[in-house]
Amino acid sequence: MVSLGCPKALVDSERILTRLRAEGYAISPDYAGAAAVIVNTCGFLDSARAESLEAIGEALAANGRVIVTGCLGAEPEFITGAHPKVLAVTGPAQFEAVLDAVHRAVPPAPDPFLDLIPPAGVKLTPRHYAYLKIAEGCDHACRFCIIPAMRGPLVSRPAAAVLREAERLVAAGVRELLVISQDTSAYGTDRKGREVRFPVVPLARDLGALGAWVRLHYVYPYPHVRDLVPLMAEGLVLPYLDVPFQHAHPDVLRRMARPAASARTLDEIAAWRAICPELTIRSTFIVGYPGETEAEFAYLLDWLEAAQLDRVGCFRYENVRGARANDLPGHLPEEVKDERWHRFMERAQAISGRRLAGKVGKVLEAIVDRVDDDGAVCRTAADAPEIDGQLFLDSGFEGLAPGDIVAVRVEEAGDYDLWGSLVEAPPRRRQRHTRA
Repeated sequence: MVSLGCPKALVDSERILTRLRAEGYAISPDYAGAAAVIVNTCGFLDSARAESLEAIGEALAANGRVIVTGCLGAEPEFITGAHPKVLAVTGPAQFEAVLDAVHRAVPPAPDPFLDLIPPAGVKLTPRHYAYLKIAEGCDHACRFCIIPAMRGPLVSRPAAAVLREAERLVAAGVRELLVISQDTSAYGTDRKGREVRFPVVPLARDLGALGAWVRLHYVYPYPHVRDLVPLMAEGLVLPYLDVPFQHAHPDVLRRMARPAASARTLDEIAAWRAICPELTIRSTFIVGYPGETEAEFAYLLDWLEAAQLDRVGCFRYENVRGARANDLPGHLPEEVKDERWHRFMERAQAISGRRLAGKVGKVLEAIVDRVDDDGAVCRTAADAPEIDGQLFLDSGFEGLAPGDIVAVRVEEAGDYDLWGSLVEAPPRRRQRHTRA
């Protein structure tokens, strides 16, 4: 399995592998040992489409028997035009079609004595954390995005099914649940007859009762997010919000077809932090969007300074095949995008460095990701795996193992990472709740 793209695609890959493992298929660590290769593609940006085609070509050259699935699979002619020898092409979340393609390519030979899978299924992440997908699709119509066209409108999983999966993961040793969807704040609002107006709030509360860290990703800044933040102040959910702001200037947001309320967004950020002072906010932004003026970009920098976000990522705008933004006037030269990206990241880096410096001397809870002869690599509640910073321990780490949650005194801070030493006891014990 070659899995490309975002964590939501990674969850799809895990589901495919779990189903195949249950049918008796073994998973090969390399091309040479495989009877077929599944490539789970990404098709969001043109650069991602090129990466997917390259991965398919590599698998064909190394193995020759390739099944393609994922977001780019929604355009089968595009794939077969470049690689006509692929065995099959299926679209995103078409799990049965993928299984059928595998059955045709490599007929199963079930063996009841060997067909065993772990209780948590096949995972592509370390054992101590897992992505928990709670919904598919999206109801937004952002001009730069084609995800609704690829994955359809919002379809939320039943809360009972989400909780059962979370319980199995925690029982199997997962210490951190990373909750993902395309619009986590909107979870459950597509379900008719729901008992509460915003089902993400009770779902987050129930997940927090399981005793693992719960981290919320892709949370749009709707007003009801204020109902989620108290759960973070209570310790049920990690004090961490991943909010895709994308820009701040009202005119750019309107051209993006996103809510144009950056001033009110600053008010919301202030309200969240008033409820939970420990809150970490991460976000992503696009610079160089069609028509973006120097004044609009300067407005974004000023907004960023006012917002004081803890973790920030930034993308240079690029066309996405099929997106409405492609037809907007005022596309900017690449050198302008690069120059603005560097200015944005310099400002974000300075903010990050100042906020991390404020943590020196504090005792923080951290989860251990990796231990080797040189030290332990950990993450605090402010750090999601692979996208945020890390906390390093250079001594006293010998008895630690991945998944341990420890208390660390911060001794040094960089622009993105921390260094510290173990202390005897955690700063506070997270309250554990029991779900009836």
